[in-house]
Amino acid sequence: MDDPYQFGEIAAANALSDVYTMGAKPITALNLVAYPVCELGTDTLKAILQGGSDKVAEAGAVLLGGHSVEDEEPKYGLAVTGIIHPDKIITNSGAREGDLLVLTKPLGTGVLVTALKGGLLSLEEEENLAKGMAALNATAANVMRSVGVHACTDITGFGLLGHLREMAENSSVDMNVDLTSVPLLPRAEELAGEGLIPAGAYRNREHFEDHIEIRGKLKQALLDILFDPQTSGGLLIAVPQERGDQLLSGLRRSGIVDPRVIGHVLGSGTGKIIVH
Repeated sequence: MDDPYQFGEIAAANALSDVYTMGAKPITALNLVAYPVCELGTDTLKAILQGGSDKVAEAGAVLLGGHSVEDEEPKYGLAVTGIIHPDKIITNSGAREGDLLVLTKPLGTGVLVTALKGGLLSLEEEENLAKGMAALNATAANVMRSVGVHACTDITGFGLLGHLREMAENSSVDMNVDLTSVPLLPRAEELAGEGLIPAGAYRNREHFEDHIEIRGKLKQALLDILFDPQTSGGLLIAVPQERGDQLLSGLRRSGIVDPRVIGHVLGSGTGKIIVH
């Protein structure tokens, strides 16, 4: 993002997500900064750190300080610590046969950021993109904890199919994904169809494609988005089928706009993902 405050907000939300994914409550955060202070000056750095600090405060955690190094390119992230009772930890290895797969945020941030770099998004589209990436997964995590689920992961750099593959392999199950049910950001399909695919999506495809089975004639642009690396993406939750409606209604009541059931767990397997 060009706006340094938004840059800081999104980086913090992305870092906090790992704690929410495990059902935990974030307690502390530590800044990690690489920055060319002579080239960009201190005002931009202050704005980045303010964005991160405000997002940490929104999460109810405390920023303890941090570490910084001089570098040619600005980089910002946080090391986050959270707490949870050992018996209540949610991992990405507990998915079971019949579980519904629920996604809490739409896909396409990698495609839209690529379009943004090319000057192809309007100011309103840029703001909406930033708002989505800066949104904490705290609300979704609270609902998930209250309902009781089998497994969870967040969708970040490996894309939807990469993180699904991890969950499936770790849980020793196979899964399927209904492509028509996957929520997408506005214009994501259009821009992907125009070739605005980040390099990370191609790396994800190369790494995971041996474990993905495509059934039917599916649009290439949509398949590309399934490999699209996300920044501060949503939670992907494996929930028992009988609790699916409770999870979805709870997410909607809590302000999650469009949670979707995008597939289900087929049963014991080797971690294969079937897309149809």
